[in-house]
Amino acid sequence: MGDGKVLSATELKRQIWHSRRGMLELDVLLEPFARNELANLAGHEQQVYIRLLAHQDPDIFAWLMGNAKCPDQDLASMVERIQHYAASGFST
Repeated sequence: MGDGKVLSATELKRQIWHSRRGMLELDVLLEPFARNELANLAGHEQQVYIRLLAHQDPDIFAWLMGNAKCPDQDLASMVERIQHYAASGFST
């Protein structure tokens, strides 16, 4: 999955499901983003989102709240994109 190909419909559904973290604060941010934006991202951006989901919930939450810095620029860019999406009122 790390080759930058766009995700299949099945894999998109799987990643939307993985966006449900069990931490309400993350669910409110990640699931709407995944439902409405993930399919529109380029393949390499989708892979970055998947990498983001591989991190622990407290880390993701800290990054999204701006309380900690992401370990790499790609993740930081994705976090910024999610923050922008949330700030826009969850509309494209």
